[in-house]
Amino acid sequence: MIKVALTGGVASGKSTVAAMIREAGIPVIDSDQLARRVVTPGRPAWEAVRQNFGGEFFQKNGTLDRGKLAHLVFTHPTARRKLNQLLHPWIAQELQENLAQLQSQGVPLVVVEIPLLFELGLEGLYDFIIVVYANRERQKRRLARRDVRSGPEIEGILEAQIPLDQKIEKADFVVDNSFSIEETRQQVKKITLTLRKQLDK
Repeated sequence: MIKVALTGGVASGKSTVAAMIREAGIPVIDSDQLARRVVTPGRPAWEAVRQNFGGEFFQKNGTLDRGKLAHLVFTHPTARRKLNQLLHPWIAQELQENLAQLQSQGVPLVVVEIPLLFELGLEGLYDFIIVVYANRERQKRRLARRDVRSGPEIEGILEAQIPLDQKIEKADFVVDNSFSIEETRQQVKKITLTLRKQLDK
């Protein structure tokens, strides 16, 4: 099974590209969804976050207050590293289970949307890497519009990630999402066709 990583900067349009890849009939695993799943109440990762960060980051019904925790980790690098260290093993386990299930079904090609691919040093686990690009000002506008975050918090989010130009250097494919949705779609179409050709080799 060919494994492809889909990554890029925050608010660069990864989810848009992932949706286009799904439309092309290629399964996509969203690691952010896996991250939400592992911190559902009662699971080991949920317990670990509660023990290490405290009850103030949880709502009355026991669910993680993701917004409050996000504000902390994007303004305090030490807290961000700590959270990544806590959650990554559980997310990785969940991902492996998903991949094993797809492989057992005979799926030949899968894409994994993983925002922190390079930050976590996971690029060696994938056969190909797609990086989605958008310029920094566009990222800021999308972040402010999508998540209604403050200026310092937006800067913290951007600074927490490896610069996009460095990610592009390590990519097999780049999608420039700075223009129209149709232009993005055409780029994604070319990439999916190229990936399918790999199955014939």
